[in-house]
Amino acid sequence: MLFYAHSGIRYLILLFGIAAILFALFGVLTRREFSPRMQTVMSLYAASIHIQILSGLALLLSARFPPALIGHIFMMLFAAAVAQIVSSVNRRRPHEERTWMPYLVGSGVSFLLVLGGIVAIGRPIFGSGM
Repeated sequence: MLFYAHSGIRYLILLFGIAAILFALFGVLTRREFSPRMQTVMSLYAASIHIQILSGLALLLSARFPPALIGHIFMMLFAAAVAQIVSSVNRRRPHEERTWMPYLVGSGVSFLLVLGGIVAIGRPIFGSGM
């Protein structure tokens, strides 16, 4: 059951990641004033990755540890770090100094790391191929 929960959470991560990228891209392309909603979307994306890491840790502690997971684990940890750093650094900035670009770059890099982490264990991005 834990494995299926861990596999299913990736769809939330993909959804929130795409939402963060598209929202930031929209802000950059339209040159609109920064919206606090971007911080909310990025926080949801980062939180979903953190939940995934916790479920992955529980899964790891409950089963054997195949060495093939090392690349997956590190890519996902780096994805979580990138998403969290962008969110935390910009939260501390005054509202007037916040821009869309750090969110676009951070969510894009983090999303690519998530995709790489999924592929690193031989799983398809969409589907449940084993």
